[in-house]
Amino acid sequence: MSKIEVNAVEPQCGTTLTLGASGDTVTLGSGASQSGFGRTGTVDWQTTTKTGNFTAANGEGYFVDTTSSAVTMTMPSGSAGAIVSIQDYNKTFDTNNFTITPASGEKINGGVASASLTITTEGQGLTFVYVDSTVGWKTVHENEFTLGGSNFISATGGTITTSGDCKIHTFTGPGTFCVSTGGSPTNGVVSYMVIAGGGGGSGHYGGGGGAGGYREFKSPVTPYTASPLDGNPGGTSISITGAAAFPITVGSGGAGGSKVNCGSGKGTSGSNSIFSTVTSTGGGGGGNGTAGPNAQADAFDGGSGGGAGTVPGGGSGCAGAGNTPPVSPSQGNNGGTGNRCASTHTHGGGGGGASAVGQNAGGCSQAGPSHGSGGAGVTSSINGTPTARAGGGGGSVNSVPTNPVGGAGGGGDGGAPGNTCASSVDGTANTGGGGGGINGNNPMPDGGTGGSGIVIIRYKFQ
Repeated sequence: MSKIEVNAVEPQCGTTLTLGASGDTVTLGSGASQSGFGRTGTVDWQTTTKTGNFTAANGEGYFVDTTSSAVTMTMPSGSAGAIVSIQDYNKTFDTNNFTITPASGEKINGGVASASLTITTEGQGLTFVYVDSTVGWKTVHENEFTLGGSNFISATGGTITTSGDCKIHTFTGPGTFCVSTGGSPTNGVVSYMVIAGGGGGSGHYGGGGGAGGYREFKSPVTPYTASPLDGNPGGTSISITGAAAFPITVGSGGAGGSKVNCGSGKGTSGSNSIFSTVTSTGGGGGGNGTAGPNAQADAFDGGSGGGAGTVPGGGSGCAGAGNTPPVSPSQGNNGGTGNRCASTHTHGGGGGGASAVGQNAGGCSQAGPSHGSGGAGVTSSINGTPTARAGGGGGSVNSVPTNPVGGAGGGGDGGAPGNTCASSVDGTANTGGGGGGINGNNPMPDGGTGGSGIVIIRYKFQ
């Protein structure tokens, strides 16, 4: 880079004087001043914000921050062509005002001499040029910038409803949660509920199906009444701060078992539900009241375990274990055990629910709603309405005409002979409720099918 020194020289009229070549820098010496170059209608922006009262200088622009208190700017003495600009630094002029005061006797936009101008508009920016004594400082540019980067999530997918400042996306089947705009680190944290499909009940003197695994997380910015299984704090937090697509899996309920020779009518386990990194496990199928290999009496493990069936000669198979695989908070509970005292006293255990274990089958002289009932689910208002979900299916009895009931939250009742509702009951769709077991009457219907699962996502949108 070359350096050219220019001393005071009187050029000939009509000549052209070029300072520097392309890429060079032309500077004024210490103590020198310039005139005649003029301005191009721009200002030199001062990047140190003004947070208190100050006096402006010609040719400068200021970012004014009124977050803490109101600020007053005094204009410089006006001279033709003088220019000053201001901009609301953090969109707070509507909270604490910004006032512009002209020099004594001067005007702003032709107003009263010495009168101040108060700015109360959020995000306001103004540029003033001094014209003459008639109008004084004239506004030549005005803007209002209030939009910033994305602060809230915007998304599509599922059935969308609104509750206060929150959007709710409900998936009752497979789909995609498509986020076009992410939220801030705070507003991008979503609430969710992921429930898997419930397990099917047994079809032969067996147990009820376990409820589908239940997982919930309540974001601090989405107020609602969560279930006792809310995973905040300590659970899995999902923060969405940019555009993304999340495939949603909604688990189906497991099929109920049927009466087959050698006692192979165990219920089928439900399918998993998935949102992002959160997987809820399908509920375990109910164990069979077997006349064959004792293993058929064992229920399946799952989100909540299935209720056990009975084995020849008395006793019970193994109840299904809940919270399998383990997560925290627990996604479900164990199923109940069965009981077989004689051919006329064969009872299956209840399937586990989200908040309680399945009840063990009654003794040789006891059965009914308090024996072999499904474990209770839990209630959440994540969708704006208090709703119970993930109840276990009731087990079966054949000694008294009373159904073991399904757990609150969609669990199906078990079947009992002599009752007008002798057939088992399916788990309720989109609750993850377990299907009820069935008794040993002939012809024997199948055990109840588990209820399908559900995925609900809630976030702050404004």
